[in-house]
Amino acid sequence: MNFPVALTEGRLIKRYKRFLADVELSDGQVVVAHCANSGSMLGCKEPGSRVLLSPNTNPKAKLDWRWEMVEVDGALVGINTSHPNGLVEQAILDGTIAELQGYESLRREVKYGVNSRIDILLEGPGLCYVEVKNVTLKQDGEARFPDAVTARGTKHLHELSQMVADGHRAVMVYLVQRQDCALFRPAADIDPTYADALNAAHKAGVEVLCYRCALSPTAIEVAGAMPYSVT
Repeated sequence: MNFPVALTEGRLIKRYKRFLADVELSDGQVVVAHCANSGSMLGCKEPGSRVLLSPNTNPKAKLDWRWEMVEVDGALVGINTSHPNGLVEQAILDGTIAELQGYESLRREVKYGVNSRIDILLEGPGLCYVEVKNVTLKQDGEARFPDAVTARGTKHLHELSQMVADGHRAVMVYLVQRQDCALFRPAADIDPTYADALNAAHKAGVEVLCYRCALSPTAIEVAGAMPYSVT
């Protein structure tokens, strides 16, 4: 995914109300940026951090800027959760995610389960339900998810398990939007219920894939598979 123009650098003043962030640009101007991330952003919201913004070209948008990345310990981290589904879709279509090749069609946001929508549905032959989670948290050199308790995430794991029980393929994709982690595992200290649900889903036949991203001020791309542990 290429940005139409190179991202604009600034310094984070604060993130607040979950979806807003005050940022000081290099010319001293202070702007309010949309933060497309409903998580806690643990470790990714420290005041004074270098951040990268994109201009909001939607004429109906209330804010002129969108927060895209933050630099943490010298590494860029993609915090915009509106990108992962598209990134994974493109990585399937261009063959980067080898495990999800061989299907005839791909659809996004398809209703399934109990009042849910699957991020990606692959069809023909058979059905493959693909759920995507954006990973930004780093603990002890490892990528971790979630960064806050997520009942919704646990619900998704139960529904993926049900799809397997119904005879379909189900895949959980963790997209790590940072390059400085050696392994992925669930953040059991933050949400033990989610960690247990992932372990149970994996035992029930839900496949787990983990891919890391390469990030720059001009683009984000899925760069390759990453080792993981479900416990």
